[in-house]
Amino acid sequence: MRRLTWRFWWTALVLLTLARLGFVAWQWPRVSAVNGLWPVMWGGLRFDLVILGMMIALPAGLSPWFGQFALAERLTVWWYRICWFLLVFFEVLTPQFIIEYDSRPNRIFFQYLGHPREVFGMIWEGYRGVLIGALALIGLLVWIGFRLLRPGRPDRALRWWLRPIVCLALVAFCVMSIRGTLDHRPINAATVAFGNDAMVNTLPLSGFWNVVNAAYMATNEKSAFDLYGKMPVEEATRLVREAAGLEGAPMDARLPSLHFQRSTSPRDKPLNLVIIIQESLGAQYSARLGGQGLTPALDALADQGWWFERAYATGTRSVRGLEAITTGFLPTPADAVLILPKAETGFFTLGELLGRHGYFSRFVYGGEAHFDNMRSFFLGNGFDEVVDRPKFVAPQFVGSWGASDEDMFNQVDRLLRDDARAGRRTLTVAFSVSNHSPWEYPPGRIEPQGDPATVANTVRYADWALGEFFRKAPEAPYWENTVFLIVADHDARVSGSLVPVRHFHIPALILGPGIAPKSDRQIISQVDLAPTLLSLIGLDTVHPMLGHDLTRGGGNRAMMQFGDNYGYLSGDRLVVLEPGKPPRNSRYVAPAEYTPVDPDPALEREALAHVLWPSWAYAAERYALPPQPK
Repeated sequence: MRRLTWRFWWTALVLLTLARLGFVAWQWPRVSAVNGLWPVMWGGLRFDLVILGMMIALPAGLSPWFGQFALAERLTVWWYRICWFLLVFFEVLTPQFIIEYDSRPNRIFFQYLGHPREVFGMIWEGYRGVLIGALALIGLLVWIGFRLLRPGRPDRALRWWLRPIVCLALVAFCVMSIRGTLDHRPINAATVAFGNDAMVNTLPLSGFWNVVNAAYMATNEKSAFDLYGKMPVEEATRLVREAAGLEGAPMDARLPSLHFQRSTSPRDKPLNLVIIIQESLGAQYSARLGGQGLTPALDALADQGWWFERAYATGTRSVRGLEAITTGFLPTPADAVLILPKAETGFFTLGELLGRHGYFSRFVYGGEAHFDNMRSFFLGNGFDEVVDRPKFVAPQFVGSWGASDEDMFNQVDRLLRDDARAGRRTLTVAFSVSNHSPWEYPPGRIEPQGDPATVANTVRYADWALGEFFRKAPEAPYWENTVFLIVADHDARVSGSLVPVRHFHIPALILGPGIAPKSDRQIISQVDLAPTLLSLIGLDTVHPMLGHDLTRGGGNRAMMQFGDNYGYLSGDRLVVLEPGKPPRNSRYVAPAEYTPVDPDPALEREALAHVLWPSWAYAAERYALPPQPK
């Protein structure tokens, strides 16, 4: 057992080191930009010793007592073969994960495991060659490992008095390897984070370690208090209320963000509301926002409504965007509330609020709405209907992730016409699906540039579908009494610095009756949109949202959660909070200029309050509407 343990230890160490060197060579421009060769390789060695210490601890500790038995040798062989397979699997998985998510495998790996049909369909249709190559490489490396890790002669039996000494020495070695340091606290991911490129900071962490750590973190919902520091809840409440422009004492002591919002456009008959959430449509694609010019239809619509030039997403995944847009909830380092258990029911949404004002609310999605728990969340929190792919009437094109964007818009048009005939007021939240790998869309709609299956061509198609809907909608019976919001959930493939602000930049446009065309340069967040829409549809409301009603001004700040890093942008000042580290202060000039500046203690406290308060509000179940009188 001892010889086998030693053979596994050095073989696995060589595997992980060579893989890391390969990733460094592949990502050399980004690694060299932060002088990262030595930090990546030295930090990687430390973390490899951590994971190998975990893997050998049990066999090594038992070897002085049972190593002389052939059965123990054979069991140990299979233990190490399984460990070898896991190391190989996640190292081979890492390159594609970096391409898709700009990180080593993390908690997204587990979230996608819950949706095997959609994920396998995406991989098979869009990455068939990559999949076959990866399986071949895994097979080769597993074969090599199995050849190296074969049963040998059992260990020579140790004298009885020597066994506890050797056992203690081996266990001590494993414990020190796992702990990784003689410091007061054991090693963690922050120990080897050294630069402002979040992806490069994950290179010292083996793929298997990162996934195991994600699984461990998933056993308890992350609290911002554990990551960023402490602050009395009373102070955090006061600071977030002040930043939202709320004055006086809270309306309800149990729901401290609850407040009355008076509409700036009061109406006897409030308008309908349609929110169109575009998948992965970052500012990088819009010429109006300094991007590639792939969205001519959206850019043309910008001249017809309230166009926000500096709107920022709260996160990098769809559920985070849905959270901000439909609930106004501030981002936290935990998962978005759509997939957290305490938000299954009793959590505030626009659907519940407008339902109390006589609206019928629905969520329309081209895919399967069980993905990311969307169906359960919306139906559990005030929405009346979920219309997903199985309920679509005669879709023309269905890809790996669901029905095409034009099919989604056709369903929205059909439903809105039915609502107009029935004379009912409605909230419709429609979430597109086409702009997602493997980049599938119906033929004949656009003229593809180069390879049809690219993100650029899919963006062109998504923009075409959006333009077709708004070309026809002004003639529809619902047009004159509906306010429309077009907004992205997040940018595509976010990467870069500790909080890459330019990759949170998204388009946002409000169209509708009485909305004067204008281009707005103020900084806004996705959480500002819902309060603004309530004002524009002419409804006085009581709600807990902490975003600004932009019809009254406000804005000028945005919150961005990027993994475990949190960015708070106020004017040109950016505060970045990292786990276990002092805040970083920069002057930010779009699109990507960061200049370190002296700390601003007041702004740092404001940033901390904005990430701590929602963690507390979720855990304490304080983000809701009061019960309706019976």
